[in-house]
Amino acid sequence: MVYIQVQCKCQKEHCCFRKETVCSLPPCYTKVNSKHWEHKGPYKACGISLSEPVLVICVTSHQTELADLLRPISEHIEEIQNFREKNRSSHLFNHLSAVSESIPALGWVAVSQKPGPYVKELNDAAMFYTNRVLKDYKDIDPCHAEWVHSYLSIWTELQAFIKQHHTTGLVWSKTGPIAPPSLFTAPSAGPCPPPPPPPVFPDEQTKGDNSVAQRSALFAQLNQGEAVTKGLKHVSDEQKTHKNPALRSQGGVHHTSTSKDKVPGSTPTPVKKHSPILELEGKKWRVEHQEQAHTLLIEETELRQVVYVFSCTNSTLQIKGKVNSIIVDNCKKLGLVFHNVVGILEVINSRDIQLQVLGKVPTISINKTEGCHVYLSKESLDCEIVSAKSSEMNILVPQGDDEYKEFPVPEQFKTVWDGSKLVTEPTEIAG
Repeated sequence: MVYIQVQCKCQKEHCCFRKETVCSLPPCYTKVNSKHWEHKGPYKACGISLSEPVLVICVTSHQTELADLLRPISEHIEEIQNFREKNRSSHLFNHLSAVSESIPALGWVAVSQKPGPYVKELNDAAMFYTNRVLKDYKDIDPCHAEWVHSYLSIWTELQAFIKQHHTTGLVWSKTGPIAPPSLFTAPSAGPCPPPPPPPVFPDEQTKGDNSVAQRSALFAQLNQGEAVTKGLKHVSDEQKTHKNPALRSQGGVHHTSTSKDKVPGSTPTPVKKHSPILELEGKKWRVEHQEQAHTLLIEETELRQVVYVFSCTNSTLQIKGKVNSIIVDNCKKLGLVFHNVVGILEVINSRDIQLQVLGKVPTISINKTEGCHVYLSKESLDCEIVSAKSSEMNILVPQGDDEYKEFPVPEQFKTVWDGSKLVTEPTEIAG
């Protein structure tokens, strides 16, 4: 009885949290752009659906029932993430990405032991994009900064709620009542469904009888003594690998496969190919899904334009003139040559990237990338290079005419406590 009283108090505070944070979207959500916030309906539905698992989580302990309870939340989360993928060209793509990356935190009820760090990790993923929003709309529209603070407050409040009431995860009740089936299934207005068809396979008793009979037959054959080998097939010398060197080189006798050996449904699903894109959309140059293209060129550039390179493989892109920023996302074996960038060059989720600066760039950011070579120019030697969760990074500094000296970026660090603070410095492993 004490447990139920504590749980009811927790439910009351959870309802207050949901009403004040999840369901009360501030006016800035609509001010930013109402057309792109069509997903706030599923977002609020996620918050409303989240109350049901918390209300009944203390009375059920079956994973199948929990999965049924979380199905509405999963459907709304998938809808929000699909909405983001369909609007990659939107000028609010960073807003949509922040929501899409962090919205799975509403499934914390299914996380055992420590759901708080799970929510914090997804909140940090959202901050990666909200920091871009703050940078892009600084001194332009304060409504976007208000949106960022109000949205991130949802996850900080949720972390505080979990830390206070569910630090080690939700607690299952061993003596509580059973959750009613109406919580797991949607109401139906039609008649009851017909009874299921008879089972295709025999029941367990028939299976047991068959196994006993097979075991008895096996022992009967073993008790035959020398007569047990009468049913074996004679192997000729042509089929013996130790007497036929040709079979050893071929790996033995190969039997022709029949139609029974083929597993149904083993045909691989063809990968959907996207059409390559190289176009100017508003103030954004879109370079997407390019493969084996080594003559990509962007010439007519302006200071306010942004270049977004997405999912390009084994290609080379040259950008002339001066642009505001360049983003390289999810690319492999891409070569990028550019002149001048006013803001920042970002490389995200990529592999085997080569960058060459012909003019000047103030900042280069490398995140979640394996293999990145940066060729600096004499004018860009003062640029800042920021890296995170990346490896095999090398900076090449010009030494003369067409000569570069390569410097690796540290990947391993040592942190020590000096008595008042943590001190971190790169380490070198002696080979």
